[in-house]
Amino acid sequence: MNFESELKKGNFIISECMHCQKIVWPPSEFCNQCFEEVSWRKGSHEGKIIEFSKQDNDYFCLVEIENTIKIMGKILSGIPNVGQHVKIEKCGIKDENYYFEMSLI
Repeated sequence: MNFESELKKGNFIISECMHCQKIVWPPSEFCNQCFEEVSWRKGSHEGKIIEFSKQDNDYFCLVEIENTIKIMGKILSGIPNVGQHVKIEKCGIKDENYYFEMSLI
């Protein structure tokens, strides 16, 4: 199991060090703090908006998940606000790029 193979299936997983319990982001097979192996687990699908921007009629945002992970994604509907909570509705890889689609909570 690895991040990209699971993301291709629409699953958002994260790597966490089995030794020091640090969430490793960007995802990796080894901890970037203690260099031990990581385990993979399902990541939280909820986070909060740190920043957002608008292009044409679409909103895109930078979201923090699990107080560590930062991802960019598209808001499916509504007008976002900084600090607002979102939920990942769909994720994957398209044209060799990661994508995340989120709804406002």
